Amino acid sequence: MYRRFLVGTFDDEKKLLASVRSLRNHHIDIYDVYSPYAIHGIDEAMGLGRSRLPWVTFIAAFIGLVLAMLFQFWTSVVDWPINVGGKPDNSTLAFLPVAFEITILFGGFGTVLAFFFRGRLFPGKKPSFYQHGISDDTFGLVLEHSDASFDDEFAGEIMRQLGAVKVKSQVFHS
Repeated sequence: MYRRFLVGTFDDEKKLLASVRSLRNHHIDIYDVYSPYAIHGIDEAMGLGRSRLPWVTFIAAFIGLVLAMLFQFWTSVVDWPINVGGKPDNSTLAFLPVAFEITILFGGFGTVLAFFFRGRLFPGKKPSFYQHGISDDTFGLVLEHSDASFDDEFAGEIMRQLGAVKVKSQVFHS
């Protein structure tokens, strides 16, 4: 399947941000924006919602906490109870340091795995660069030809008027 994109390159973040806002005002969907560094306000300009990644982190960390507590309880009370000085077998306070570390470990791994899964980053994936130098020293704005009503001349003219250095159409096999 072939996908067509319109790629505009910019040399300044303010020009890129103005172009994104103008295209969104004309009801043109932005496929992606590439930048050498984070741009303040680009998420709002693109119309992106809040990330769900903190929820993934919380759920993964909670699963880690529950598993750590259950495993320690099972090993200390059910599987191999040892009477040490008459202390109770199920001392929850003794389980907290290990449970804390496992919670952090599961939260971190869950976040990284969810980020890779959502970003479709997997081993062996072929990189797809739209323009040489994008995210090195130039900014890139990518629009997808999603349907026949997409007017690439109009979108390209908007980008050129707002300071695009180069605007070109590209075709990729996905």
